[in-house]
Amino acid sequence: MAEASEDNMDTTVYELRAEVLKAMAHPTRLIIVDALAGGEKCVCDLQQLVGSAMPTVSRHLAQMKSAGIIAARREGNKIYYRLLVPCVMNVFPCIDEALGTERA
Repeated sequence: MAEASEDNMDTTVYELRAEVLKAMAHPTRLIIVDALAGGEKCVCDLQQLVGSAMPTVSRHLAQMKSAGIIAARREGNKIYYRLLVPCVMNVFPCIDEALGTERA
């Protein structure tokens, strides 16, 4: 019986990891994560950076926030985002290596 419990726990961990990876698995979200690695940014700056409509950017941000990758704070009528787990940046060199490229 203990094995089944451990298997379920292992599956849960992998499912949660998959959710975090899915939350990053879009070019726009990778651009946002890369930008936030440089520090907190206003949603208006992120919207300008990715060149998408505000509702689209908001959906991307909400998905990453739900996965625990980023956090938001309101200051007046502006919302600022920051990386909660900067270690997600460690995945970029690994992916670049898998692609056989160097990060510029």
